[in-house]
Order: sequence, then C-alpha cells, then structure tokens
Amino acid sequence: MSSEFITLFMFASMLLLMATGQRVFGVIGFVGAVAALWLWGKGSAELPFNASIQVMNWFPLITVPFFVFMGYMLSESGIASNLYRMFHVWFGGLRGGLALGTMGLMVLISCMNGLSVAGMAIGATVALPQLLARGYDKRMVTGVIQGGSSLGILLPPSIVLVLYAMIARQPVLQLWLAGIVPGLLMATLFTVYIWWRCHRNPELGPAIPAEELAAIPRAEKLKLLTAGLLPLGIFGAIMGLFMTGVTSLVESSVMGAVLATLAALVTGRLNRTVLEETTRKSLAVSCMFLWIILGALCFSAVYDGLGAVRAIEALLLNTWDLGPWEILIMMMASFIILGIFLDDTAMLVIVAPLYIPLVRSLGFDPIWFGVLYTITCQIAYITPPFGYNLFLMRAMAPPEISLGDIYRSIWPFFFLMIATMVLIMIFPQIALWLPNLYSGR
Repeated sequence: MSSEFITLFMFASMLLLMATGQRVFGVIGFVGAVAALWLWGKGSAELPFNASIQVMNWFPLITVPFFVFMGYMLSESGIASNLYRMFHVWFGGLRGGLALGTMGLMVLISCMNGLSVAGMAIGATVALPQLLARGYDKRMVTGVIQGGSSLGILLPPSIVLVLYAMIARQPVLQLWLAGIVPGLLMATLFTVYIWWRCHRNPELGPAIPAEELAAIPRAEKLKLLTAGLLPLGIFGAIMGLFMTGVTSLVESSVMGAVLATLAALVTGRLNRTVLEETTRKSLAVSCMFLWIILGALCFSAVYDGLGAVRAIEALLLNTWDLGPWEILIMMMASFIILGIFLDDTAMLVIVAPLYIPLVRSLGFDPIWFGVLYTITCQIAYITPPFGYNLFLMRAMAPPEISLGDIYRSIWPFFFLMIATMVLIMIFPQIALWLPNLYSGR
C-alpha cells in the first residue's frame, strides 16, 4: 500500500469525522490508533500510547495554564478595562483617536493573554459600545477589533507559539522573540490604515470635543495612565526576568499568574466570583490544549512510522519538481484554507507531521516558518465565511451590526495581514533579527 494512499486515507478520515462534530482530540487520536491497528496488527496499539508519554517530558507545557490564568485574571477582574479608559482619555481628542486607542488596547491585551479570544471579548464588550456611541463607523471599528484581537497569537506570551515550539522541537523564547517585530509591524500597518481613513474622512472617527476632555482633571488622567499601564508592567517584569536568566520559562509563567492575582487583590477587584471564573476558564483552555497534543502525538507517531513524510517530500521535490518557494506558498495557502474550518491548534497538529520535517529539508528556518504559520492562523481567523473571530464578533456585537457588516469590515485587515506575511517571506530578518540578536548570532 502506497504512502500517498495511506496519507489520503488518514487525512480524509480525520476531516470526515470532524465534520460530524466530534471532538478534535478524539478524532485525531482515534484515526491514529485505528491506522496503527490496521497496518501493523494488535501489538501496534502501544505505538501511539508510548508517543503520548512524551508529554510528560515537555516542561514548556506547564506554562500554558499559568499564562492563560494570568490573562483571564486581568480580564475577569476588570483591570484590563482600565487600559481602554486610559486610551479614551489620552487619545480621544484625535480624529479616529478612540479607534487608534482600541488598537493599542488590542496590542496590550495580546501581551497579557496570548490568545485572541480575550482581546475579542474585551474589545467587543468594552470598546465597541463606546465607539458606536461616539459616532464611529460601525464597519470600520468592527474590523479594528477583529483584526487587532488576532494579534494575541503572534505577540508573546503566545500560546500558539508555545504549542508550535513543542511540536517542532524549537525554543519557546526564540519563537516569542521572532513574533515581536512582525506583530508590532502588523499593528503599525493597522494603525496607519486607521489614521489614513479617519484623516481622509473625519466622519468615520470623530474626535471627542475638547471641552469634554478639558473637564477631566489632570490628576485623574495621571491616575488612569498608571492604572492602565499596570498590566504592561506585569508583562515587562516576567519577560525581563526570563530574558535575563533570573527565572526559567516555567517560573516566569508562575510569576505572571502570581503578579496578576496580586494586582487584582491590591486594586480591590479580587473576589470569589473572579477567582472562580478565572480558574474555570483557565482549566478549560489548558485541558483542551493537553488533549489535542495527546491526540496529535498518537497521529504523528503512526504517520511518521509509515515513512509518509519522506514519500510526500519525494513527490513534491522529485516527481512534481517543485521549488522550495513554490512548496512553501502551497503550505501557506493550505493553512489559510484549513484555518477557515478548523481552529489554530487543530490545524497545526493535523499538518505538523507533514510540514515541519519538509520545512527543514527545504532549508528554511523553523523559527521563521513558525511566524509565517501563526500569521496564516490570524488570516484564517478573519476569513469569511467561517472565520473564528467572525462568529465571536457576531455573538458579542449589538443588533445593529449585521453579519454582512462583519464580513465587509474585515477585508482591509485581511490584505494588511497578507502584506505582512509577504514582507516576512521576502525579508526573513524581520522575524529572525531579534532572536539572532539575543542569541549572539
């Protein structure tokens, strides 16, 4: 039986079972275990089981619940909402100032949580009502929140990059550093676009009247500035301790969770409800990641044991005679297509057994490829008709914002993400400069 046929069978079976609504981790692990039994008989059941034991030695996995806890603690306690109030006061006097402030809010939320859902929730519940009440164009601001919230999976402490690091066997810190400049570049492109649109058409983002801002005492403005920068101070502390070698990656994640809890306590926002919601959501997200990784290891152990990766590599390089860049572009396109239907975690664990070894054999840097993969996840999040962020926005947006508005709002940010990815493909040092600088290369 050819490797190509087995590849087609395993991936087709997995996608078919996912279409039935079954859990992603169950589908991935089930297909891997059944394929092993089918190909090698009863004793092969040990293969996927032994592969899953590798998780016990993946110490970076311990960081996931702590970083998720840190983000949810700052979000659920309301500390993160101070960020928007700070931007409201300090930038509201500019044309489109609140939209620019919302983008700043999205960047800072990304540095707190590492997921896109937290930024979307805060943007849709805190920023969106204020923007609409101030007369901002509903399509523009809907796109701002959706595009900005996707930055959470590119900027550290990105949970997606942690997962990629474990699967690709790459240093987490190198991937986090690689995501900083591309993430800030993308945020800058978003900001320039917002400013340009509001500068050309002030009705899209009217400024807050000067007399309203003048009525706010300077002491309150300074207090808001201090309160708003508290979450950023927490992020700076844990990253500084980690990069200087004072704490390990796991210790830094614990430090982040502790500092976020202390911040909620000191500001008087910590109570039983906040602690219960934070713990429950952190547990749900962490368990989801663990089960998906277990299922992925079962699947990849069988797939790699078949030698299918080498067969696909020979097919692309020798039979089809494709060049490295042509293959890379095919990978990026497949990520975007898959991401329309699957979440980022499921998408990675499905194709990682095939793509990551192929990336190495083509001579590409796996760190650089990890950044490109993450950007394709961002693009998939906002791509109609099934982008993840589109439906989150539909669930959280007020009734006057229709699904058609949400779809139309996202295209400028879609093309800006594509532009960012193309720039990083042409100039790899955008992603690799900071990791190389830190490692002394």
